[in-house]
Amino acid sequence: MSERPDALRPAPEGYADWLAELKNRIHGAQQRATLAVNRELVLLYWQIGRDILARQAQQGWGAKVIERLAHDLRTAFPQMKGFSPRNLKYMRAFAEAWPDESFVQEVLAQLPWYHQLALLDKLPDPKTRHWYAAKAIEHNWSRNVLVMQIETRLRERTGTAVTNFDLSLPKLQSDLARESIKDPYRFDFLGLTDEAQERDIETALVQHVTDFLLELGAGFAFVGQQVLLDVGGDEFFIDLLFYHLKLRCYVVIEIKGGKFKPEHLGQLGFYLTAVDAQVKHPQDGPTIGLLLCKSKNKVVAEYALRDNARPLGIAEYKLLASLPEPLQTSLPSIEQIERELEGKQET
Repeated sequence: MSERPDALRPAPEGYADWLAELKNRIHGAQQRATLAVNRELVLLYWQIGRDILARQAQQGWGAKVIERLAHDLRTAFPQMKGFSPRNLKYMRAFAEAWPDESFVQEVLAQLPWYHQLALLDKLPDPKTRHWYAAKAIEHNWSRNVLVMQIETRLRERTGTAVTNFDLSLPKLQSDLARESIKDPYRFDFLGLTDEAQERDIETALVQHVTDFLLELGAGFAFVGQQVLLDVGGDEFFIDLLFYHLKLRCYVVIEIKGGKFKPEHLGQLGFYLTAVDAQVKHPQDGPTIGLLLCKSKNKVVAEYALRDNARPLGIAEYKLLASLPEPLQTSLPSIEQIERELEGKQET
């Protein structure tokens, strides 16, 4: 009877842990190699773009030189992609947009080339472009997520909610908490109309929790929906409970279907007290409350928060996208995307 192949014999003690460690090393090496290749490619493209700019300025070469350069480079390097006239023009625009080579080397080279094109195409302002580039690096956004964040104007919505964090939290935590809150929140991915009720919105957010977490931003972890709190024998239910990994605290989110009213904060503050007493770990920070309403009077919201000792924020939500008409017609609906995914799963 033949012996069993070595691969089918029981692994020796400790082999599984060693194999897992080797896999992690290999994955790490693959990632570093990919990043290194990308870095060199981005720097190469920037240098080509810089040279095109310089020669056109100094020697008066016209736009046709790009057509000729594209032909000659593709002839010399037939296996390499990226030397089309269109991409060479992007290289020129890239170098023109980012003239500081050290910044390109130290910061921008961390982003893939197609991220760079998205920044160039959609953001004419250097300061705004810089902000989105930094966020893409910090949160490891894919190109599609980067484009989505740009198109939904993330920068304009970040840190703009009405809060009392500066009065109720320590300075460092206050700044981070304020930057973690947006206004307004965009829930157009739910496919609901403005007539949707609070519970409908809440249920839809849980059903689309991946999109919801993306809209909330980095650091939020979903804990539960309609979380039960037993206070003196009476039962209360939190709409949505999250934990923020950077702030190290729980975040209670309550949804109101109409206009903000000061009395809404009484209920939310009660929930924060209960979470701090029953759920929070001693090492966690103070629980934060976020009230999402369809609309608010900013002055009324500021007055309602002024003397409240609990860390609270008030922001609006938008169920319908306010996108330009041409863009609206080009975007697939949630139903179309889901049908497409179901079709792929069946094949």
